[in-house]
Amino acid sequence: MNIVESNLTITMIRNDLLNIPQLGLPEGVTMRWYEDGDAGLWTDIQSQAEQRLTISKDLFIKEFGRDNSVLEHRQCFLLDAQGRGVGTATAWFDPKYNGAYYGRIHWVAIVPDMRGKGLSKALMTIVCNRLHSLGHGRAYLTTSTERFAAIRLYYQFGFVPEIRNARDRAIWDELEDKVSSDFRI
Repeated sequence: MNIVESNLTITMIRNDLLNIPQLGLPEGVTMRWYEDGDAGLWTDIQSQAEQRLTISKDLFIKEFGRDNSVLEHRQCFLLDAQGRGVGTATAWFDPKYNGAYYGRIHWVAIVPDMRGKGLSKALMTIVCNRLHSLGHGRAYLTTSTERFAAIRLYYQFGFVPEIRNARDRAIWDELEDKVSSDFRI
């Protein structure tokens, strides 16, 4: 199986939200939480960052619903010095994941010209801290097998592969060699 070409969805899990790496934003970048009307900002950032999926307002509604009062506490935006959106992630939730209530790191994105500046690490700090402050004791996320940098980032934040069956084991066995020689499951 060629897991990269297949671009398979994988899940990573963190069984607690303690001892989150604390990394700050670089100079000139600020953060704020969702404000009414930010679906367009989310769509713009995701459209710039995402190469494989069509990003639309309908997708936003499908993923997050229409209750802005929930998003105001969970969806984070990073803005550059000119106030342009350059990153986003959501400290989401899933009340039924694995039969339990989990936090979820959802739709992490950095626009291409801002990558490599530490924004994704700061964003992960922010949303993991937010999940913890909202009372979540554990979290999960999904990504795909072609996103090596994202997998490395999530691993640095204490997320580990969720291996539920032989297929998952085969995927992660192949993936570990492709991600990095120091990435061991």
